Amino acid sequence: MKVTFTLLIFLFAALTLNAENGHDLWLRAKHTATVNIVCSGKSPTLTIAKQELRQGWQGKANATFVLKKKHNKLIKGDGYRLSSGRIEANTDLGILYGVYDLLRRQQTGEAITEQVENPSYERRILDHWDNLDGTIERGYAGRSIFWHGKDSLAVTEKDKKLWQEYARADASIGINGAVLDNVNASPLVLTTEYLKRVQAIAEVLRPYGIKTYLSVNFASPSVIGGLKTSDPLDPQVKEWWKNKAKEIYKLIPDFGGFLVKANSEGQPGPQNFGRTHADGANTIADAVKPYGGIVMWRAFVYSANDEDRAKQAYNEFMPLDGKFHDNVIIQVKNGPIDFQPREPFSPLFGAMKKTPVMPELQVTQEYLGQAIHLVFLAPMWEEFLKSDTYQEGKGSTVARCTDGSISQQKHTAIAGVANIGLDTNWCGHPFAQANWYAFGRLAWNNQLSSDQIADEWLKLTFKPTPAEDKTKSTVLPIVWNINFLKPVKRMMLESREAAVNYMMPLGLHHLFSANEHYGPGPWWAPKGVRKDWTPPYFHKADTLGIGFDRTEKGSNAVSQYHEPLRSLFNNVNTCPEIYLLWFHHLPWDYQTKGGLTLWDDLCYHYQGGLDQVRSFQKTWDKAKPYVDKERFSMVQKKLRKQCVNAQVWKDACLLYFQQFSRMPIPYNIERPVHNLKDLIENDMKRIR
Repeated sequence: MKVTFTLLIFLFAALTLNAENGHDLWLRAKHTATVNIVCSGKSPTLTIAKQELRQGWQGKANATFVLKKKHNKLIKGDGYRLSSGRIEANTDLGILYGVYDLLRRQQTGEAITEQVENPSYERRILDHWDNLDGTIERGYAGRSIFWHGKDSLAVTEKDKKLWQEYARADASIGINGAVLDNVNASPLVLTTEYLKRVQAIAEVLRPYGIKTYLSVNFASPSVIGGLKTSDPLDPQVKEWWKNKAKEIYKLIPDFGGFLVKANSEGQPGPQNFGRTHADGANTIADAVKPYGGIVMWRAFVYSANDEDRAKQAYNEFMPLDGKFHDNVIIQVKNGPIDFQPREPFSPLFGAMKKTPVMPELQVTQEYLGQAIHLVFLAPMWEEFLKSDTYQEGKGSTVARCTDGSISQQKHTAIAGVANIGLDTNWCGHPFAQANWYAFGRLAWNNQLSSDQIADEWLKLTFKPTPAEDKTKSTVLPIVWNINFLKPVKRMMLESREAAVNYMMPLGLHHLFSANEHYGPGPWWAPKGVRKDWTPPYFHKADTLGIGFDRTEKGSNAVSQYHEPLRSLFNNVNTCPEIYLLWFHHLPWDYQTKGGLTLWDDLCYHYQGGLDQVRSFQKTWDKAKPYVDKERFSMVQKKLRKQCVNAQVWKDACLLYFQQFSRMPIPYNIERPVHNLKDLIENDMKRIR
């Protein structure tokens, strides 16, 4: 009996060890053959490169592969030259990136031809909105991997192991920077005890080429520095920032710089002292400049006034174009409001010609179902990066305006708000890992297609299927089962548009319930709350129609775009219908391009989004034979919740807006299954 019991324990342990928990992300390749590596250089980074090549090699057995540091004019920064038997780069980090590229191509079956790969952006950064107490603002995958509270500043081996795994994942997709704390920053992060922990984190991340950055509170000189003011033009304040920078760089010689959220949503800033954003940014930039550091100054600013919120960042920053020092880069959210399911690009892209501008994307799904909904974000980011600003005429895409292709810039950068936490699978939802992956890949190459990124991620993340040759009774090389890859990839590529359809189609935006930014709340407008924090401010539904008039006759937000976009958006007949209600307030019986009334078109979009999510459930159920049971079950459960949520979104929005349209829901669309009164009273809390 004892032996049997022991055997059962052993079998249980073995099964547990083999269970798929998603922690390995897209880095699950194991070597299938030995490789001989020729590499004359020595460094911690090259040691990692050789180790990765040995443990992930999928090529011919006993092949010889050369890693060589060699100057090549065609290679920029940490780029590399890749061929079937050699990687050359100007830097050790370039060699590591080349190794990860080689292994990715081996695993996905992509051809390995002689080519030079250069990064689109110099700095490719994840912004962690992690608080020092271990919580994460807008984080949906558990607590912080960096911070555990004031009483847990000591660094453990468990911390180091997790940070090393994080660094490896980042480096494998080309990310080379991490902002370790929330943009709503605590001044305490600049105190010595916290900087010691930052130093420990930096030491783990450094061999993988990842620089550490910190979000800083603008009032730090007075809050923790003992000064009477934080006025950026005060000599003592300037000296304080210089001394603080000196302290940091003594601990962390490769420290990347600071991220600053100032005079936004209650955060302190230079305007508190009658100074400009340029005054504030330049003072801090001067402090880090001797060490090669930069300041990323966020343009997410808006005030409680009657001006269209979508216009405020442009109006505040355009007069300062050219007044920032050359190590300041303005960090701008992709859209003019706030990471909505769909927005036109912020007009600051293509407008500021004398100041570098960097995109800020949101990897964590604050407004897109958080860690419950399956929404692949690459199509959103591809749409944004390929949007034409017409800064220098046709072809002046957001990508080209920010990566240095159009004008020479000392620094180029792109940031993504991270979706990473202590959950075993890092991101809460197995498919949310694809958004971390997609951000890194687009940051490295902003011309990649969503299709290619989805294809790569699926092949790297899920197991291939062996193909058996029945005639010879032998096992052939692994292949990708088309019954899994094709439909699941299609589901990923359609998921963002589905979310737009069941949440906010035709240019509607910011219809979320109070505080949580999850379920619908188009009715939410309590007394005493700022108007621009309420959905009615944005949808402006009344008996005459719906939509925000941003034409020349309305807020004139269209004037902030270059021609021909200005006229295109201004004219209801030429405005793309995906932005129709973003720029126009239209009557309910307005005829859309499909020949439907605006009301009917909205109804069909909401129904279409719900139907798409239902189809995702069927797609995933059919994928069961090709997926491990742990991840299959988790995704299946989350899709069920997403389907329920999509039904609530459809019912809530149509029943609410029907009060104003006074038009019937088309008869070939399903009737609502909820009551509006119940939805409002419950305020959507029950759908999670």
